[in-house]
Amino acid sequence: MSEVILRQKEVLEMLKVDRSTLYRWIQNKRFPAPKKIGPRAIGWPERKVKAWMDARPDVEYRI
Repeated sequence: MSEVILRQKEVLEMLKVDRSTLYRWIQNKRFPAPKKIGPRAIGWPERKVKAWMDARPDVEYRI
Protein backbone atom coordinates (compact mmCIF):
# COMPACT_ATOMS: atom_id res chain seq x y z
CA MET A 1 0.00 0.00 0.00
CA SER A 2 1.46 3.34 -0.98
CA GLU A 3 1.61 6.35 1.28
CA VAL A 4 -0.78 9.23 0.56
CA ILE A 5 1.06 12.52 0.11
CA LEU A 6 -0.76 15.81 0.63
CA ARG A 7 0.29 18.84 -1.36
CA GLN A 8 0.61 22.28 0.21
CA LYS A 9 -2.82 23.50 -0.94
CA GLU A 10 -4.52 20.51 0.68
CA VAL A 11 -2.64 20.98 3.95
CA LEU A 12 -3.48 24.69 4.07
CA GLU A 13 -7.17 23.95 3.48
CA MET A 14 -7.22 21.27 6.19
CA LEU A 15 -5.49 23.47 8.78
CA LYS A 16 -7.33 26.69 7.89
CA VAL A 17 -4.07 28.69 7.91
CA ASP A 18 -2.15 30.66 5.33
CA ARG A 19 1.19 29.72 3.82
CA SER A 20 3.26 32.03 6.04
CA THR A 21 1.75 30.52 9.20
CA LEU A 22 2.44 26.99 7.99
CA TYR A 23 6.07 27.77 7.25
CA ARG A 24 6.52 29.62 10.55
CA TRP A 25 5.25 26.50 12.36
CA ILE A 26 7.69 24.35 10.37
CA GLN A 27 10.59 26.70 11.14
CA ASN A 28 9.70 26.64 14.86
CA LYS A 29 9.37 22.82 14.78
CA ARG A 30 5.65 23.03 15.62
CA PHE A 31 4.56 21.18 12.45
CA PRO A 32 6.19 18.34 10.47
CA ALA A 33 8.52 19.44 7.70
CA PRO A 34 7.54 18.50 4.15
CA LYS A 35 9.40 15.88 2.19
CA LYS A 36 10.69 16.31 -1.32
CA ILE A 37 8.59 14.32 -3.78
CA GLY A 38 10.09 15.62 -7.01
CA PRO A 39 12.59 18.12 -8.40
CA ARG A 40 10.26 21.04 -7.63
CA ALA A 41 7.58 19.46 -5.47
CA ILE A 42 7.07 18.88 -1.77
CA GLY A 43 4.36 17.17 0.21
CA TRP A 44 3.40 15.88 3.62
CA PRO A 45 2.57 12.28 4.46
CA GLU A 46 -1.15 12.26 5.25
CA ARG A 47 -0.61 10.11 8.34
CA LYS A 48 1.76 12.72 9.84
CA VAL A 49 -0.64 15.60 9.21
CA LYS A 50 -3.59 13.68 10.67
CA ALA A 51 -1.52 12.61 13.70
CA TRP A 52 -0.55 16.24 14.28
CA MET A 53 -4.22 17.29 14.02
CA ASP A 54 -5.36 14.46 16.33
CA ALA A 55 -2.89 15.67 18.96
CA ARG A 56 -4.83 18.96 19.10
CA PRO A 57 -8.44 17.96 19.83
CA ASP A 58 -9.37 21.45 21.04
CA VAL A 59 -9.00 22.87 17.51
CA GLU A 60 -11.61 22.30 14.80
CA TYR A 61 -10.18 21.42 11.38
CA ARG A 62 -11.70 20.88 7.99
CA ILE A 63 -11.27 17.34 6.70
